[in-house]
Amino acid sequence: MKRILSVIIFAILVNSYAFSQQMSTSASKSFFKNLKTKKIISDPSVVWKNFGPGMSGYNEEFWCHPTDPNVMFMGPDMHVSYGSWDNGKSWQTIKDSDGDGRDMERVLDIDFSTQNPDFGVAIERAGGVYTSKDRGRTWQLIYEIPRAKGKHVSNAHTQVTLHPKDDNTWFIGAGDFWNVKNNHRSLAKPHGIIHPRASYGYILKTTNAGKSWSKIATNIADNLDVGRIIIHPNNPEHMVIATSHGLFVSENGGDDWEKGNKGLPNNLPRDLSSYYNKQTGAFILYLVEQTVYEKKGKTTTAKGGVYRSTDGGKSWSDITGNLYIDLNKINFPSEIERYYNTVGYWFGEPKKTIKTTLKDLPSETLPVFNRLMVNPIDKDEIYVVFNKKHDKSFGAGEAWKTSDGGRTWIACVRDGVYWKGGKDKTYWASRNNPVGTNVDFSHLQVNMDNSQARSGNRMLAINVRGEVFMGVDQQTIKSSDHGNTWQQVDDFETSPGSNKWIGRGDSDLPGRYMLHETGIKGRRLLASGEHGLWQTTDLDGWPNKQAVAVEQIDGQVHDHDGMHGQHSTSTMAVHPNDPNTIYSLAWRQEHRGKLRRTQDGGKTWENIATIFEGNNPSYRGLVTQYALTIDPKEPNSMYFCTVRKPISEVGDGSAKLTKGGYGFYRSFDGGYTWELSNNGFDNNASVRRIKLDPKNPSTIYAALNDNNGELYKSTDKGSNWEKIKIPSVIKAVNNVFIDRNNHNLYIATGRRNGTYEEGGVWRSANNGKSWEHIFKAPFVWQVETSPIDEDLIVISVAGHYPTKFKNPGIYLSKDGAKSWTKINKGLGQPNKMVDVKPDPYNKNVLWSAGWGSGWFITYLNNTNEGWLQN
Repeated sequence: MKRILSVIIFAILVNSYAFSQQMSTSASKSFFKNLKTKKIISDPSVVWKNFGPGMSGYNEEFWCHPTDPNVMFMGPDMHVSYGSWDNGKSWQTIKDSDGDGRDMERVLDIDFSTQNPDFGVAIERAGGVYTSKDRGRTWQLIYEIPRAKGKHVSNAHTQVTLHPKDDNTWFIGAGDFWNVKNNHRSLAKPHGIIHPRASYGYILKTTNAGKSWSKIATNIADNLDVGRIIIHPNNPEHMVIATSHGLFVSENGGDDWEKGNKGLPNNLPRDLSSYYNKQTGAFILYLVEQTVYEKKGKTTTAKGGVYRSTDGGKSWSDITGNLYIDLNKINFPSEIERYYNTVGYWFGEPKKTIKTTLKDLPSETLPVFNRLMVNPIDKDEIYVVFNKKHDKSFGAGEAWKTSDGGRTWIACVRDGVYWKGGKDKTYWASRNNPVGTNVDFSHLQVNMDNSQARSGNRMLAINVRGEVFMGVDQQTIKSSDHGNTWQQVDDFETSPGSNKWIGRGDSDLPGRYMLHETGIKGRRLLASGEHGLWQTTDLDGWPNKQAVAVEQIDGQVHDHDGMHGQHSTSTMAVHPNDPNTIYSLAWRQEHRGKLRRTQDGGKTWENIATIFEGNNPSYRGLVTQYALTIDPKEPNSMYFCTVRKPISEVGDGSAKLTKGGYGFYRSFDGGYTWELSNNGFDNNASVRRIKLDPKNPSTIYAALNDNNGELYKSTDKGSNWEKIKIPSVIKAVNNVFIDRNNHNLYIATGRRNGTYEEGGVWRSANNGKSWEHIFKAPFVWQVETSPIDEDLIVISVAGHYPTKFKNPGIYLSKDGAKSWTKINKGLGQPNKMVDVKPDPYNKNVLWSAGWGSGWFITYLNNTNEGWLQN
C-alpha cells in the first residue's frame, strides 16, 4: 500500500510539474518567442539613472564637437561610452540599451561634420564603423572592417576624419597608435610595437558614406600605424598624416604621399594638431616628437620637442623653447627613478644598470610626450602631456602649456606631494612656473594629494570655446581659465567639503555587490572594484530628491601616511546587532584575501584574518569571493564562498593560491579563523553563491556554476552537502535566492557558451521537489524578489554570443512571473549587469550594478518620491 501511495504521489508531482510548465509557457509563449528571435524594446517609463561615482577608471579618449561646445564624448576603458550635450553637467550612455551590449564598447575615435553638426562617424575597437544623425545621441553600425590578417577578436583602427566639404567622404587610419599601455617606443623599436588586436599598413577611404571602401597610403610601410589624419579645411586635397614612420603630406586627396620632415630631428611624431582661422585663412600645424635619448659619458641627451609648420607640413620650426628641464634641480626621488626607468627602457637595459653607467642626471632633458593640442581660438596656447604610469616617461607635473607660441612653457597641471609641499621653489621661480597644487579632484583628493604624481595623462581635448579637458589618473578634469586651475567634471559634491558625491552619469567604476539591509534604513552599502566600499548618504539639501549621494568609507579616502584602504571590495556583511560593525573581503589590490572589519561605521578598519595568499603581485586578482553572510541568530557564525569559475568578474583571473582554496568557507568565532567545508560537493566544484534559509539559518543553499549544473543544500551549517534534484537540462546554477515571505526557491541558470535551453530562471514552491521554468533565456546571472512584495521579481540576463542573443539586460515582473517587461533604458552594459535588487523598503525603487559602469537606480509606477520615502 505504501509503495502504491508513493507512486500516486510521485505521479501527482510529475503532473503538477508538467502543468506548471505548461501554464507558464502558455502565458508567456509569445514573449519568450520574441525574446529569442527579435530585439525587444524596453519600457520607456522605466529609466535607469547612473548615480556613480563618476569616472573611477581610466578615460582612454575624449572628443569635443568641432562646432558645438556643449557636445562632448568620452571612451573609458570599461566597455562603456558616454556623451554630454550640456557641457559635461550630465552624461548618458551612447550605446544601445536594447542591443546585445557589444556596440560602441571601446570607441577609439569620433569625428563630426563641420557642415552638418548632427552627423558624426565613430570607430570601435572591434572594427565597427558607426554613424550618428542626431549629434551623437544614437549610433548605427554601418560597416565592419575586415581583418587584414590574424584572428584576434579586435580589429583596431585608431583615427577617423571626415572630409571638410563632403560628408560622404571619410578616412580611417589603421593601427594601434594610441595604445598607451602596450605601444611604447624604444631605440630597438622606434616605430612602436605591433599588436595582434590591430590591422596596419593603410588608410581606408570611402566616398559614398561607407557603402564601399578603398585603401590608400599602402606604399609607406607594411606596419604603418596612423595616429592623426588632418585635412586642410579650405583645400581638402591637402592632407597631412602623423604615423609611426613619420609625417607625410599629400596634395591630391591621399593618392600620393611625400615625407614632410624638413626641420624635424627624428621624424617620429607622437601627436599632431592644427589651427585654422577662417577669417585670415591661416592654417598652422603643431607636432610633438618622440623623445630620442643618446648616451653622452655618464649622462644622456634628449632630442625631440615641439614643432610648428606654416606651410602645410612641408617644413618645421622648433618651438620647444624652455620645455627642457634640469633634473639636478628637482629634489623628488620618485621622478628621478622614473627618469632612470624611462631611459633604461629606451636603451633596452635594466634600470639598475642605467643607474650605474648613466648615473649623472642631465641638466637639460625632455620627458616622452605623447599628446599635443592647440587651442582652436588661440594659436599661441598649446598643451603637451605625458603618461608616467602606463607609458615610459617622467617629468614634473601632468601637463605643460605655452601661452606665447612656444617661447616659454610651464607645468600647468600640478598635483601630489611634490607640488603640495612647494618643493624647489627657487628653480621653479627662475622659470616663472607657479608652485602648489591646482587640481580639484572628487573622492580621490586625499589619494592624489598624498601621491607621488605617477599617474600621468591619458587624453587631451579642447572645445571651440577654449575649454581644456584632460584625464589625470582616474578622473576627468576641465580648465575654463586657460589651464591655470582644473576641476573634475565627473561628480557633483552635495556641498563644499562634504565628500558626498552625486555622479553625473559617466561612471567607469566596476560595480559589484550591493547590500541594502544594513541595520540603518537610509544606508545602502555598495562594493566596487578599484575604489573600495561606499555607502549612500543624505542629499545634504540637494534639490533633486530622486538623486543618490554616496560617500566612500573604505578605499582611497584612507590612502595616506603610508596606509591604504581596500580598493577592490568583493562582498560585505553587517553585524546583525551592531550596524557600525561591517566586514568585507577583497579579491585584488590592497588587503586582498583578508577579512576586514570596522566597528565605527567605516572611519577606521582592521584586518582580522588572512584567508588567502597567492603567487602573483597584489594588484592582480587573487580569488573571487562572494556572499559574505552572518547568521542573524548566532553572529559568530559567518560564511562566504570562493568561485572557481568566475563569470562576471573584472580583472585578470585568479592566482595560484599558496593559502586557501575554493568552495564554501565558514567561521564560528566571528571571522578570526576560517575553514573550507566542501563535504558532499563534486571535485573541482565552483560555488558561485550561497544563501541562508530565512526561516532556519542553519540551513544553507549553494549554487554551483561548474558544468555539472548543481544546487546543494546543507542542514548543518555547511558540514555536509546534499544535491537537490533540478531539471537535467541545467548545466550551471549561477544564483540561488529564497523569498522570505512565501519561501519560494529561485535559481538562475545558464553558461556563457551553453545552449539556449539550459538557461533561465526556475522556481520551486515546494523546497525543490518540482520546478517551474518561469523565464527562458540562455544565460541568467541573478534573480531576486522584493522583500515587501513577493510578486515583484527582477533578473539579470547576460550576453550569450553562441546563440547571438539579442536581448540581454534586466527584466521585471510585477505579477509573480505571469508577465515580464524589459527595463534597460539608460543602461550602457545590458549584457553585464552584475547585481540587481528591489529596494527592501520602497516597492517603487530598483537598484543595479554594472560590470564597468557603477551603480544605477530607477523608479517604478511614475513615482515622484525619493528612494528614502515610503
